[in-house]
Amino acid sequence: MRVHLIDGTYELFRHFYGGPPPPPGAPRNAVAGVARSLLGLLEGGATHLGVATDHVIESFRNELYDGYKTGEGIDPALFAQFVPLEEGLVAMGIVVWPMIEVEADDALAAAAVCAADDPRVEQVLLCSPDKDLAQCVRGDRVVQLDRRAGTVRNEDGVKAAFGVPPASIPDYLALVGDTADGYPGLPGWGPSSAAALLARYRRIEEIPESASAWEVRLRGAERLAETLRTRREEALLYRTLAVLRTDQPRILVDELEYRGPKPEFEALAAGWGRPEWFERSRALAASRASGGG
Repeated sequence: MRVHLIDGTYELFRHFYGGPPPPPGAPRNAVAGVARSLLGLLEGGATHLGVATDHVIESFRNELYDGYKTGEGIDPALFAQFVPLEEGLVAMGIVVWPMIEVEADDALAAAAVCAADDPRVEQVLLCSPDKDLAQCVRGDRVVQLDRRAGTVRNEDGVKAAFGVPPASIPDYLALVGDTADGYPGLPGWGPSSAAALLARYRRIEEIPESASAWEVRLRGAERLAETLRTRREEALLYRTLAVLRTDQPRILVDELEYRGPKPEFEALAAGWGRPEWFERSRALAASRASGGG
């Protein structure tokens, strides 16, 4: 079996800003867009899936760093759909993990560890292009799937994209920064310099303090070394922000098997103007239960 782990918050943003425009005067219903997308994923062959959401935007990382991302600036019409997304997907019969203390990406990382530990699982697909999830990739067993672009990134793909293996992604992001999460990285450090040194030394603390000791050649090496020497603790803080936690949720793969919608999904789908979604999802589950695929 293959396990699909989906970043529900990313999907909600994607369908809010990238979905088809609503009829005049109607609100943009990103929840229905996500439901349509996941129904298509199920009909395309997905059998086991779980969705992680940011029930709130803030997390424990905001206590570690004042500049970390918050919910400030989110369109109120989008923010109002956070809870309906969770409720709608649960009604659809999909397992949802609403995260409060930690973030959706943490939940995906934790679920990926649990799923990969199950010998019955052939592959775990992290359905998000987020850079920080690249740290979870393991060979061809745990990969990232960008459903919008239709691309899969395995361990070789991570190295090709960032110049470092998955285990060094938090160090890479600490040096270059992650604007989506709100931390800037170190001044003067960019993707090329970070990749060159981490490809050789793997971790920030293993990079020699003196540029003369570096076994790679870089333009502006002395300046980069001075910045790292004087701001190493800052870089280590950013790495702490970048490391995904894998302690929750603890899952059982069997719990992720799709078994059809709950009765309340019928009214919900009808309210979206898509009553056929209830019958399609129910028929899909029934077909699989009878051995029809």
